[in-house]
Amino acid sequence: MQQFRQVKKIGVVIGLILMGLILGACGEGEGANADGRTTISIYSTGSQNVEAYWETVIPMFEETQDEIEVNLVFIPSGTGGQSTMDRLIAAKQSNNDSGIDIYEGTLSDIIRSENEGGLFYQLDEEGIPNLSNIDESNLTGANNMAVPYRASSVVLAYNEDAVADVPDTAEELYQWIKDNPGRFAYNDPSTGGAGSSFVLTAVYNQLPDEAMNIQDESIMDDWAPGFALLRDLASSLYNDGIYPQKNQGTLDLLASSEVDMIPAWSDMALEQINTNMLPSSTKLKQINPAFTGGPSYLMIADNGVDERKQASEAFLDFVLTVEAQEVVIDQMYGYPGIRWDLLSEEDQERFSDVSDGYRIFNGGELSEELVKRWQREVAAQ
Repeated sequence: MQQFRQVKKIGVVIGLILMGLILGACGEGEGANADGRTTISIYSTGSQNVEAYWETVIPMFEETQDEIEVNLVFIPSGTGGQSTMDRLIAAKQSNNDSGIDIYEGTLSDIIRSENEGGLFYQLDEEGIPNLSNIDESNLTGANNMAVPYRASSVVLAYNEDAVADVPDTAEELYQWIKDNPGRFAYNDPSTGGAGSSFVLTAVYNQLPDEAMNIQDESIMDDWAPGFALLRDLASSLYNDGIYPQKNQGTLDLLASSEVDMIPAWSDMALEQINTNMLPSSTKLKQINPAFTGGPSYLMIADNGVDERKQASEAFLDFVLTVEAQEVVIDQMYGYPGIRWDLLSEEDQERFSDVSDGYRIFNGGELSEELVKRWQREVAAQ
């Protein structure tokens, strides 16, 4: 009998553990916890600086009130961002709670959400008053489904001690590359966004402005002039056409003075200038037409739980305060999600060389086709 009681007790414990795991996989429940607090989960992805941002901002938010607890689930870049969307879709299809309250994603996720019948709540200033702080241009394309809370872009990074005439336009840049053989590099576009932006803009600079928003594959027939330009530039690049690996590869070449100019992500370059990984002679500039860039978006998952929706709105409202946005600038070296004029003159001055705007490529999967064609027609030549 004693053995039976022990087995029964073990069975009960296992059952409770399994129930806890199931509830954990489905989120924090239907609203407030037993202590009266509402717990929400934010699923974010990116580099280490993104994780560090949330580890700073979440405690700042929690200090402002005692009713909401925020759990961070961070997924490093390339290790499962898509599975988070798959989880949202599966929960929607089975009418279950995904356990995800706030999701950091892209415009393509919004499009996918619409195709799946709607995964995210519509946002408005009634629930998030600080939406009024956002530059209207950054809201374009989000269809009131997302908060663009930070941004970055690819810019021209150069050594001012070595470059006398800094290009103002893309055409001047291409001519500078030819006039200064071996002194310019861009990374393999399949390994980082800086090189990808250089390739993409070189191709689309030969097309009408509206081409950046076309997703029809027929536009690939018009890419020939851009690829001809890239092939023409190849012999004038670093080591007769060597393409470094990753965004950091070209930054390393600039830091060691092996080249004098590169395309670079604004946040990476600013951080490395400020930490002396790049020399103080390194300057940044946006050219015309601009390289590409864009915001990172936060969306509130439609789980049908009002308490968590309201808690998520409160958190996003805090993310759009000047206090939280200063962390974007000071810690991430990113562009703020709110208007520049809401920030201090000092912060505006710090970003004056790179805040002249950027272009957003809305070509969807065409960017992957662009890289494949670059590998065949440029890298392999």
